[in-house]
Amino acid sequence: MSLPFDVEIALRYVRGGGHRSRDKFISFISGLSMAGIGLGVAALIVVLSVMNGFQKEVRDRMLSVIAHIEVLAPQEGFNNPDALVADIKAANPKVIGAAPYVAGESMLAHGDLLRPAIVRGIEPSKEQEVSDFREVISGSLSNLQAGEFRVVLGIELAKQIGVSVGDRITLIAPSGQMTPAGMIPRLKAFEITALVSTGHYEYDSGLVLMNIDDAAPFVAQDIERQLPPSVWVRDWSVQNRTWFAAVQTEKRMMFIILTLIIAVAAFNLVSMLVMTVKDKRGEIAILRTLGASPFAIQRIFMLQGALVGWIGTFLGVSAGWLLAINLGTIVPAIERALSVEFLPKSIYFISQLPSDPRASDVVTIVTVALVLSVLSTIYPSWRASRAEPAEALRYE
Repeated sequence: MSLPFDVEIALRYVRGGGHRSRDKFISFISGLSMAGIGLGVAALIVVLSVMNGFQKEVRDRMLSVIAHIEVLAPQEGFNNPDALVADIKAANPKVIGAAPYVAGESMLAHGDLLRPAIVRGIEPSKEQEVSDFREVISGSLSNLQAGEFRVVLGIELAKQIGVSVGDRITLIAPSGQMTPAGMIPRLKAFEITALVSTGHYEYDSGLVLMNIDDAAPFVAQDIERQLPPSVWVRDWSVQNRTWFAAVQTEKRMMFIILTLIIAVAAFNLVSMLVMTVKDKRGEIAILRTLGASPFAIQRIFMLQGALVGWIGTFLGVSAGWLLAINLGTIVPAIERALSVEFLPKSIYFISQLPSDPRASDVVTIVTVALVLSVLSTIYPSWRASRAEPAEALRYE
C-alpha cells in the first residue's frame, strides 16, 4: 500500500540521500536538530526523576519518624487513649497502627553546652507501629522503661554535645515555677540509653525520645496551654507544607530552564526547514505545476519538521528513561572510574542519587517537545506554500 505523495516526499527529505554537498549539509543540520530535541527530552526526564527521587527519599525518611496523621487534644481529652485508638481503627480499616505520644520543646544541657531539642514521650511497645527508625547506632529502644528516666538521642545531636550511651544529660523545660526570686526553670537529669539515625538531619540533630510516663509530667503543662479545648486532626503534609512547596517550586523552575534546551533545538529545526525550502525551490515549482496545492506543499514541510521532532523525542524518551531507571548503577560506576564522590557522606545525608521516574512527567515532557516541534514548522512551510512556480523555475 503506497503512502500519499506528500508523506513520501517528507520521508525522503528527512532521510536526505542527496549526493550534493548542500543536501548532506541540510541532512547534518536535521540530525543536529533531532539530537538536540532528544538531548533536551532525556535531560528533562533524568533531572525530574532525580528530583522526584530526592523528594521521595526525604519524605520516606521523614515519615519514619513523624506520624502520617495526628489527633490532637488537651490532656484531659485523652483519658483513655486505647479506647480512642480502638474506635478509630474500627471506623477506618486503613488505620494500621497508632501510638500515643506527647511532645514539647526543651533545652538539652551537657557540661557547658546547650542545644535546643524536641522531646517526644512515647510508648516503646507501640511506637514501632507508627515509626521506623532506620538504624539504632547503639543501645536499644526497649530500655525506655517508665520511671528509669532514660532517653534516646538522634545521632547528630549526640555528636554536637559529645555524648554516647551511658552518659547523663539534663533537660531544661521552657516553663518553670514562679518564686519570689522569679521564674525558676525545671531541670531533670536523664541517662542516654540509645542513639538512633533517621536519615533526616532535622530529626537526627534535634530529637529526644523518652518513655511517655516520664515525659508527660515534664511537658504536660506546656501542651495544655498550647492546645485549644477541641480536638483536631492534621496530617504530615500540613506540618511540612513549606518544605514541599519549595521543592515543587524548584521542580517547576528546573522544568522551565531545561525546556530551553528543547526550544533551542526547535530553532535549529526552523533553520533546517528554511534551508530545505530554499534548496527545494525547483522541486516545489514542479509539484505546483503538476497540480499540487499550496496546502499540500505546506503539509510536506510540516511533516518533515514534525518527523524530525518526533524521532528526536522518541530517542530522548528512550535514553532518558533508561538512564533514570539505571541511575543507581551508572553513577557509582562513574564515581569508581573517575575516583570521585558526587555526594560525599561527610556532607550529604543522602549519599546516593535517588531516581523516581514518573509516567506523568514523561507525558508532559513529550507533549511540550511535540508541540514545539510542530510550531517550529509553521513559518517555513507557509513560506514554501507561497512560492511562485514561474519565479522558482526561472533560476533553476
